[in-house]
Amino acid sequence: MGKGLFGRLLAIGAVAFATPALAQGSGFEAQFDNTLGTELRVPQSHDALYSSPLERQIAQLADGSNGRIGVYAVDLTSGREIGVLADQRFPMASTSKVAIAATYLAGVDQGRWSLTSEFRLPRPGGAYMPAYRHLSLMISKSCNDCTDALLNAVGGPAAVNSWIRQAGIDGFELTRDIATLIRQDGHIDPAWSVDTKDSATPRAMGQLLAGIYQGKWLSDHSRRVLLDAMLETSTGKQRMRSVLPVSANLAHKTGTLARTASDIGIFLTPDGRAIAAAIYVTGQSPSMAIENGSRGEKLNARANRDSRISSITQALYNGFGHDVGDGRNWASADYGSN
Repeated sequence: MGKGLFGRLLAIGAVAFATPALAQGSGFEAQFDNTLGTELRVPQSHDALYSSPLERQIAQLADGSNGRIGVYAVDLTSGREIGVLADQRFPMASTSKVAIAATYLAGVDQGRWSLTSEFRLPRPGGAYMPAYRHLSLMISKSCNDCTDALLNAVGGPAAVNSWIRQAGIDGFELTRDIATLIRQDGHIDPAWSVDTKDSATPRAMGQLLAGIYQGKWLSDHSRRVLLDAMLETSTGKQRMRSVLPVSANLAHKTGTLARTASDIGIFLTPDGRAIAAAIYVTGQSPSMAIENGSRGEKLNARANRDSRISSITQALYNGFGHDVGDGRNWASADYGSN
């Protein structure tokens, strides 16, 4: 789907995006399609839109009949891209923490603050910790309080949006701190509604990863700090990490909210080429009402979303791995320094 199509979607108005979670299921699916078009929900796996076998395979794996799925991946050696609903907005959830960390590290490079600057955890009795500790925990353990501490330090969501725009990335908007985001989670079903708040396109997040890896915006030291934290990510064990070999050297960040799961990361092909990938999955169960039912139903829905991410990751790894690289890397592949 091109940017022009997303522009048309934006022009329809905010009401069409933020449909309450009560309006779900097959009835709303039909309403969504009639208003916004089936192509906004279900990727079309025909030659006119997806010309390569790999892209057609990804489109099939990203079937949107049970909820929207967006994928973007780029080979950082050849520049080859794969995209399915890559320009449609999805909830960032905790994947936004990569952008927040990059904004803070850019400030370190500019001398505005340092990795040893101390910030208080934003909770009653919260302790002060150095920035490097906040950053490590917000990425590797997805610590929400650590994230909000650094988000406050850089100047809030507006400062992150400004840094992203200066980096030349479109399709990204942070509007709330993590504490507020968690409190308001579940008001909108992302499987059938496109909400622009705290959202990004898979392409935007893939380009963010690519630029960080390539050293476009951060010093080499700051780049390594962030990528090393991503190498230590312990969340989402059944997502990207579950299907990639240790040799892929995955550096990633996961995101999870009601009815949505995501994983964005950089991994290496067998011949050492870096692939930046962003995968966003919503739904994968009939409705939010079902997921608000028994614990078993919740776990099953979460497992379905994780399975989508892992199967798409496997296809990307195999597909890009079969490509023949030209021997050039846009940045050093030895980002896993300890």
